Amino acid sequence: MRMLIFMFLTLSLTLSANVLAQKLAPKSPSNKTLTFGIVPQQASNVLANAWVPLTQYLSAQTGLTIKFATAKNIPNFEQRLSENAYDIAYMNPFHYVYFAEFNEYHAIAKQANKQITGILVTRIDSNIKSILDLQDKTLAFPAPAAFAASILPRAELTLNKVDFVPRYVSSHDSVYLNVSKGFFIAGGGVMRTFNNMPDDIRAQLKILWTTQPYTPHAIAVSQSLSMEDKVAIQTALENLHTTDKGREILKYLGMEAFVIAHDTDWDDVRNLNISKGHVKVK
Repeated sequence: MRMLIFMFLTLSLTLSANVLAQKLAPKSPSNKTLTFGIVPQQASNVLANAWVPLTQYLSAQTGLTIKFATAKNIPNFEQRLSENAYDIAYMNPFHYVYFAEFNEYHAIAKQANKQITGILVTRIDSNIKSILDLQDKTLAFPAPAAFAASILPRAELTLNKVDFVPRYVSSHDSVYLNVSKGFFIAGGGVMRTFNNMPDDIRAQLKILWTTQPYTPHAIAVSQSLSMEDKVAIQTALENLHTTDKGREILKYLGMEAFVIAHDTDWDDVRNLNISKGHVKVK
């Protein structure tokens, strides 16, 4: 009898200790698949080569399954953002301001030591010397709501009373290729995507004009994502640059590091009072 009582007390204490340990132990992120949408500034295969290593790394670090995704063009990407199709998204500053206003996405990270700068490029042998020489020209842009590559250059041209015809060609890469082949006299892009172009294409182009710098792209998460998963992803991004593997991934992305971001970081973009009509959603 004494032995039975001893065994009962031991089992009870063990179960109580296990229950207490489970309550005190930090919860691990939920085991589910998340979609990480990347704004289609470049061809999908180029984006995949750069971003899939990051999604794989985040999966390993968080215990979540995080899959790379993009869209066929920027308007399609906007549509998917409006449908909350992405759990995580890398989006331009204007997209972030727009979708954060509707409480659909919340910023968790941004590129460290970086501001985004838009550019207008033309062929290196072009006789175009200033944006005033673009009067009545047809110009290439990635999409209406491409912030630094489209919105800012178009606003500057309008401010300088330069009449032009915009043509939207789906991606930054398409802009550079079309201008290099002479199909358009000039077009809009950003320094990062311009620097990522093959040397033979970049050598045919020159930068005609640059915008003022602004807060760069946001990595933002859907409102449907749990706080637990959000913190796990944010922490992994923040620590990415501290490992050899992480630094290798960042090199593919053309970045030094990610830092924690706050919604107010994009107030410089909000202060531009850009019309919401640039975003095309059904």
